[in-house]
Amino acid sequence: MVNRGYTSHANNHLRANNNGHRSWRSDPNWGGYIEQVKVDLKAPCEDLPYLSMDEEYTIIIDDFQALLSSYSVWGMLRALESFSQMVVLSDDGSMLRINSTTIYDGPRFSHRGLLVDTSRHFIDTCTLVKILDGMAYNKLNVFHWHIVDDHSFPYESRTFPELSQQGAYHPSMVYTQADIAHIIEEATLRGIRVMPEFDTPGHTRSWGISHPELLTECYDQYRGKLGPMDPTRESTYTFLSNLFREVIEVFPDRYVHLGGDEVGFECWASNPNILEYMKQNRLYSFEMLEEKFIQRIVDQIDVLKRNSLVWQEVYVNGITRDGLPALLSSCWYLDHLSTGGDWRKFYNCDPHDFIGTGKQKSLVLGGEACMWSEVVNGHNILPRIFPRVSATAEKLWSPASVNNADEAARRLEEQTCRMNHRGIPAQPPNGPGFCI
Repeated sequence: MVNRGYTSHANNHLRANNNGHRSWRSDPNWGGYIEQVKVDLKAPCEDLPYLSMDEEYTIIIDDFQALLSSYSVWGMLRALESFSQMVVLSDDGSMLRINSTTIYDGPRFSHRGLLVDTSRHFIDTCTLVKILDGMAYNKLNVFHWHIVDDHSFPYESRTFPELSQQGAYHPSMVYTQADIAHIIEEATLRGIRVMPEFDTPGHTRSWGISHPELLTECYDQYRGKLGPMDPTRESTYTFLSNLFREVIEVFPDRYVHLGGDEVGFECWASNPNILEYMKQNRLYSFEMLEEKFIQRIVDQIDVLKRNSLVWQEVYVNGITRDGLPALLSSCWYLDHLSTGGDWRKFYNCDPHDFIGTGKQKSLVLGGEACMWSEVVNGHNILPRIFPRVSATAEKLWSPASVNNADEAARRLEEQTCRMNHRGIPAQPPNGPGFCI
């Protein structure tokens, strides 16, 4: 893994410079030349990235060598990325330069994610790998895969193959088990977790194409004939248990996102069977009904030795309890477009910017930028994400004291050019300018 990371970063610079080294001793700032890059990994490699993985590292650059050290392979990957960004091309293109320095670095938050929605528009695997590249360049470490939704069901299930056969946009627009394994492998090589999301009980219209019995019949024709999943049928929970049993075999991460947002209570309210069920079970609100549903699914995930995540709306409805960990995403929606330079609003958002105790703030594990795909596909998703997500990445990695947006603008300009050179079509962040 480290060898591949080293080769990748070396190739990035070879592409940028093929002129050789000339007259470097005549440079008045020259102090020496690096004869070797030493990689000191102080502990055995781990197979998969995880929430509490150690990403700290040290870089020491002297006149004759670069020393990169870390106690974990994940920290070493971050060190290699930082080292690659420290190497710059001279103005005349004749040499690569690096300053002598000592760096001790590590992330502020352990969860630094990017959500990508592949239901509203299908995103091909080659583009997803490009997104993983960009995430690694910005030290993001969680690929939150919003893989299915109302509009299509591209996840190819072994247990229920009819879900994608009937629910995908087209037979070619599915993620096979091999595709998913490939994405997980590519993510792991970059120190990135892959966390799947199967949103329930809402956002499930595509499930109902092959399994209409899962969904609630809407007597008032709310959003069509069928609405959210029917929480009164035991068969619904049996189906979900079987599906999630497969999901945890396909996705090795310890977390599964269960969604829980934007449930169509109007449909439930129109169905007399739902109302009778609520009466018999003393459920006095639809929020309580949703709570009962989600808790059943959370219990299923617990039995499978995995952890669950849900959207904030579930918390507002009283389904989670105080004292649980949290993630921030509300201020980092990449599908919300405005004029150039909108990265500043992302940069000015901080996960700890709320009134609370130190203990409460310690429960914030980090956050995620969200790329919902109503108006993006494989042709335009990369410049929509990059470099705007770089602002989020810096807020989640750097200390809280690093908060000057004007200074960040210069770094972001440089990072954008760097990503362009590496094959990421990142859009200009600050208006007119150029990259060499």
